[in-house]
Amino acid sequence: MSASLEKVAQTLKEVIDAPIASYFESCVHCGLCAEACLFYTETGDPRYTPIHKVEPLRRVYEQEFTLLGRLKKLVGLSKPITDDELDQWQELVYDSCTLCGRCSLVCPVGNDIVYMIRQLREGMAVSGHVPDGIRSATKRTIEIGGPMGLKWPAVANVLRKAGEATGVTIPVDQKGADYLVLLSSMEIVNYPEYIEALAKIFHKAGISFTLASDAFEATNAGIQIGSSDLAKVIVSRIVDAAERLKVKYVLSPECGHAYMAIRWEGPNLIGRPFGFEVVHVLELLDDLRQKGVLKMKDKLKDPLILHDPCQIVRRGGVLQAPEALIRQVAENYIPIADQQKWNWCCGGGGGASAIHTEEAEALRTRVFQIKKRQIEEAGVGTMVTFCANCRIVMEEGLDHYEMNTKLLGLTELLAEHLED
Repeated sequence: MSASLEKVAQTLKEVIDAPIASYFESCVHCGLCAEACLFYTETGDPRYTPIHKVEPLRRVYEQEFTLLGRLKKLVGLSKPITDDELDQWQELVYDSCTLCGRCSLVCPVGNDIVYMIRQLREGMAVSGHVPDGIRSATKRTIEIGGPMGLKWPAVANVLRKAGEATGVTIPVDQKGADYLVLLSSMEIVNYPEYIEALAKIFHKAGISFTLASDAFEATNAGIQIGSSDLAKVIVSRIVDAAERLKVKYVLSPECGHAYMAIRWEGPNLIGRPFGFEVVHVLELLDDLRQKGVLKMKDKLKDPLILHDPCQIVRRGGVLQAPEALIRQVAENYIPIADQQKWNWCCGGGGGASAIHTEEAEALRTRVFQIKKRQIEEAGVGTMVTFCANCRIVMEEGLDHYEMNTKLLGLTELLAEHLED
């Protein structure tokens, strides 16, 4: 075996742990995960069956950890994974998987296919088989601070404008505040109105908050590329800032993978519990609603539906708050058939939206048809969501299909109708 093949095999072997072994042994090849994946349902291509996407990992598991596999490898009936194969597999592991978790949800034997994809991405990242878009975003995050290359002076300028628009001073590096507010670059660049909405609501509720000039970015590109080491570096910045400023809470923004990274993966990445509590912005808003603080002066009359972001709702566990909040502000809210943990992905999570090849963009557009049908079947002209990445991806889909559909952020919608 060449040195290159040896490196690939060894890299994939190292990411196979006890859970991965148990998943491969317990898989009954039922195919239910296929019907749960929008890349399969919208294309009909069997390559997009979720369990098939981890085939390179399965082959290494068989060759290295099973008697039959070792014998087949010994007599030449089982060939080692090659660099060319992993290059071809990039599309299946990155372009056509958003880590949405719907496949894991339906697996009859409880196999966590998202975890299997994540482990395969670990091997792909170490061996250099990752898309250029995600590689560049990760490099910018590590070297500059965020996937879009934003530096603090640009962020400070956005905060200044938000303060002028709302009349609320946005504190920075303030010790002893209750909340450390995180943002994603997408909100800063594409949806600065989210920052204004937070400032208005916090002022109304009398909540003390701050941003950290050295840890404003919530997006964790390390999770998306599949490198736990890089993910740890990004999480550590937030942890260090929160502990330095002695805040009680870290507020995750309207970004799914940011929430997943800091809330559920963060303590494992740094190897200890946090000295603060991580709260998603919708959890805080729903708490304010229950306390009677979040009162509306009027309600939006347009019929609308809600898109539940996968990492916040299905995988993050924020199940009840979104619908309770939308009912607070919308007069004609229409629940869709597949909602909460059963909702369909926007098609761009898990780093997929950072891949700008012609093939990847065409695939995202094709699988957006599932959201297009949900909008059309509901017969509405407005959709609300609470993830900046979902908004960007769905706006691209709406533009492509020339749909006259308004896409709103839930936090901004609440702030717009907030009682004076």
